[in-house]
Amino acid sequence: MKRAALGAVGAGILGNSCSSESSAGSASVGSDRSKKYRWKMVTTWPPNFPIIGEGCETFAKWVKTMSDGRLDIKVYGAGELIPALESFDAVSNGTVEMSHGCAYYWAGKLPAAQFFGSIPFGLNSTQMNAWIIGGDGLEIWRELYEPFNIVPFPAGNTNVQMGGWFNKEINSIADLKGLKMRIPGIGGNVLERAGGSAILTAGGEIYTNLERGVIDATEWIGPFHDYKMGFHKIAKYYYSPGWHEAGTCFELGVNTQAYESLPPDLQQIIASASLQLHASIQAEIEIANSEYLTRLKEEGKVEFRTFPADVLEAFRKHTNDILEELAAEDPRTKKVLDSLNAFRASMRGWSEISERAYYDLMG
Repeated sequence: MKRAALGAVGAGILGNSCSSESSAGSASVGSDRSKKYRWKMVTTWPPNFPIIGEGCETFAKWVKTMSDGRLDIKVYGAGELIPALESFDAVSNGTVEMSHGCAYYWAGKLPAAQFFGSIPFGLNSTQMNAWIIGGDGLEIWRELYEPFNIVPFPAGNTNVQMGGWFNKEINSIADLKGLKMRIPGIGGNVLERAGGSAILTAGGEIYTNLERGVIDATEWIGPFHDYKMGFHKIAKYYYSPGWHEAGTCFELGVNTQAYESLPPDLQQIIASASLQLHASIQAEIEIANSEYLTRLKEEGKVEFRTFPADVLEAFRKHTNDILEELAAEDPRTKKVLDSLNAFRASMRGWSEISERAYYDLMG
């Protein structure tokens, strides 16, 4: 019942944000409730990937139920229909109607996109939700994707992540020299400024690459998913905090023509179910990470480490330099960064006396 109520709220929030798409759709499709739609969704996650990939399957069931079978979505894991990192293009060119992934995977073709996934020292999950859903984030995100023929929706959040798995200790910035690490987005750029080498691979390839020494380190998500991937079996040191991803937002991307071909009620169902998925993934990951952190500690095979303060400070400096350079090179990136910075500044006073004060109190 709580999920249904949240879905109804989501329809109002996200539906209002995409009123232009709804108007376009209603003008062309009328009110034929007998027509059935068969869609394909591809994801960047391995098949049956816990919580996130499974959440996509649940999303499809919600949509089918709410639409009384009028919209039926078949979900494909990474590699089952197309390679993981080609899902953005597949939706853009209409090969499939829908995808689920993270916006920083498309940074190579659209640098500004990664701000809607996560950036180093960026917004936490609560702030990301507020900026995208309550602020002007979603409007800018959709404007950014419009030339690529995609309508994006927020569809999950990892909360703050872990800093990653390493096969050697990081005691100073010098220890990063020559380090090969799987890390996407601006976080990868920061690592390279610090002397390392960033490698972007799909999730299903990480274990083998780490085991064979193709990479020396990797970040993924948090204790639950990292344990399921088996990283604790092949890497000794587990670092925090996740400076590179403090509140990573997942995205549901829908082909614009496919979306506009739907009647308004089905458009609203997608909006509602995406927000329902967003809240569900975020809650389930938080619970699972707590459980599996305890498991990792009890098994005693992993050494937990915290990044040294000077290393984090170097990461922060490199991040600021990179963001300034990206904004200077690309007007779209500047627009997104300006919006994010303005939002962060507007929230700082409240967060200082609310969340920060509460965490300090709890210790």
